[in-house]
Amino acid sequence: MATRTVTKPNRPGLDEMGLSQGKKARLYSLIYEHGLKNGTLLLLPIDQGLEHGPIDFFDNPESMDPDFQYRLAVEGGFNGIALHIGLAEKYGGKYAGRVPLILKLNGKTAIPSDDEAFSPLTGTVEDAVRLGALAVGYTLFVGSPRQDEDFNQFNELRYDAERLGMPVIVWSYPRGREIESKGGRDSYYAVDYAARVACELGADVVKLNMPKPSHEKNPKPYPSLQHSDEERMAKVVRSSGRTLVLVSGGSKMGDEDLLAKVGIAMRAGSTGLIFGRNMWQRPFDKALDITKKVKEILARHGA
Repeated sequence: MATRTVTKPNRPGLDEMGLSQGKKARLYSLIYEHGLKNGTLLLLPIDQGLEHGPIDFFDNPESMDPDFQYRLAVEGGFNGIALHIGLAEKYGGKYAGRVPLILKLNGKTAIPSDDEAFSPLTGTVEDAVRLGALAVGYTLFVGSPRQDEDFNQFNELRYDAERLGMPVIVWSYPRGREIESKGGRDSYYAVDYAARVACELGADVVKLNMPKPSHEKNPKPYPSLQHSDEERMAKVVRSSGRTLVLVSGGSKMGDEDLLAKVGIAMRAGSTGLIFGRNMWQRPFDKALDITKKVKEILARHGA
C-alpha cells in the first residue's frame, strides 16, 4: 500500500487568487454577502432541463416551474442560483437582487453520445452583466476528442470575463472514449486531472464530482493510491491550486449519504457545494429541511 502523503490543503483566499478588481468584488459579494456569509458557498443549479431533459422533474412535478427553485434559493439562503439565459430572463425578474445569479453560458442535450462531448455557447458574458449576474458558468469536457474546440471557446469566454470583471465557474467534467478506457469519468485520475486543467486554463471556481477509489485502469501511480474518500478529495483540491472548489451533488441520494458527502467535501478543503437534484427533487418543505442540515455543516467550516 502506498504511503499516505495527502494532507488537507488550505482554501485559497481572494487576495491570493490573482483576481481583477471586478472579479474580486463579485466573488466577495457571492461568498461574504450571501448565504452563510462565512467564506463558504452553496449554489443551486437548474441547468438539468437542458442537460438531461424533462425527466429530472418527474420525481417532483412542482420543480418543472423554475419559480420553485428560485423560491428555494431565496428561502433556503443559498449563495446563488445557476441556470441558462432563457430561465434567467423568463423567471428571474422578480427575484433580482434577492438571490445572486450565476449565468450558465454553454450546454448540450443528452441526446448525442458523450464520446465526442462538446457544449456550444448559449449566452455571453455581456448577457450576464446585463442580467446582474455575479458569476458565469462554463462546462468543460476534459479528454473529449473535441477538447481543442472546447479550449478555444473557453479561452474566448475567459477573455470576455476578464475584460468585464466577471468570475468564471468551470464545470470540469472528464468525458470521452479515452477517459473511459483509463478508468472512467469519476475515477481518481480523471477528476484529479480535471481539477488541474481548470486551474491551468484560468477558472476562478471549479465544480467537480467526488472522485471514486483508484481504478486498475488509471495511469500510474493512481492504481497504487489507496486513499480514503477524504484523502482523495483533498488531493483533488490541492490539484485545483488557487481555484476555489465546489463539489457536485449529482443524482439524488438519501439524507445520510448526502450529509456525509458534504462533510467529506468540507473537511477536505472545498469551498462549498453545488447541489441541484438533491434539493429540488424533494417537496419544498423537505428541500428546505435538507438545505438547513447542509448549512449546519458549512457553518462549521467558515473562513
